[in-house]
Amino acid sequence: MPSQHTTISTAENISVPAGLIPGVLLCLLVSGSAYEIEHLERLVFGKAWVEALNLAIVIGTLTPSFFTADERTIKGVQFCSKPLLECSILLLGASISAKTLWTASPYILASIVALVVGTISSGLIIGRLFGLSFQRSALIACGNAICGNSAIIAVAPVVKAKETDITACITITALLGTALVVALPLLAPILGLSAPAYGTLSGLTVYAVPQVVAATNPVGIMAIQTGMFVKLGRVLLLGPVCLVLALLMPRQTEAEKLPLQRLVPWYIPGFFILMLCRSVGAIPEQALIILQQSATFLTVLAMAALGLRVNPRSLMQNNLRLLTVSALSVSTVFIGALLLTRWLYAN
Repeated sequence: MPSQHTTISTAENISVPAGLIPGVLLCLLVSGSAYEIEHLERLVFGKAWVEALNLAIVIGTLTPSFFTADERTIKGVQFCSKPLLECSILLLGASISAKTLWTASPYILASIVALVVGTISSGLIIGRLFGLSFQRSALIACGNAICGNSAIIAVAPVVKAKETDITACITITALLGTALVVALPLLAPILGLSAPAYGTLSGLTVYAVPQVVAATNPVGIMAIQTGMFVKLGRVLLLGPVCLVLALLMPRQTEAEKLPLQRLVPWYIPGFFILMLCRSVGAIPEQALIILQQSATFLTVLAMAALGLRVNPRSLMQNNLRLLTVSALSVSTVFIGALLLTRWLYAN
């Protein structure tokens, strides 16, 4: 007798058959392990050097070495790696408020825009010079320019990146991002910057908000506040960058020339709507906390799913060029940020 199916409607109006539970449970198990390791890091070191998001993708990638997933888990893992991932990007908009930037110095805002545009442009050029695909070049460039993993996750569907591209870029970006957080406080005495200037440099270079706090904390509260402010400015450019990339993506045939509403992923307008609601105070504080926590949880769950769908052998192959390009891109970000910081605080 044919089996009965219930359906779940995704953002792309595709009916997903039932049978998601085994795969979702597997992703939850991997995510839970990542959170536990992050908690252990905080107990031992006082802070998490590697966050649950990065741990989830590593654990997920290593899991097939100890556990062979079967057909029962495929649908659930796919569900976590796409629709839930897109929902996490949409919810990220609720964590961003443009209000704090309205009173900012136009020079700081111009510096943020210049750095993001310059980093993405140079990253694409470096990637192509080293023979990387446009997709990998774009992921690395946007990740280094804006907010690391979150930018890679948001840009990936726009540039039609493969899951192996996403996993490889996130892994390498996380590695270099952690190294940057460790190196910046050590470089602070050598650079001879004031606390606000050092905060600006950190906000222009470091990927994630918690990492900005970690990098600026040794210098003091003024560095932390400035770094968080500048970092917010970079994150605000995530939506516009995705929109521009969607419009610039080449379409080879007339049939591929889709209307604007099909070119722009559904979650980008949602991202802007939530950001606008946050900026005008339309989201209650309690709801805001729930939305932010939900975005983080769904992102970790999606990273676990992406890791589970990757072949570890293919991940290790041909990634030396990717590491080289990413390192050069990070170096470009640091040099550009240092020059802009010295210019901003010259007087």
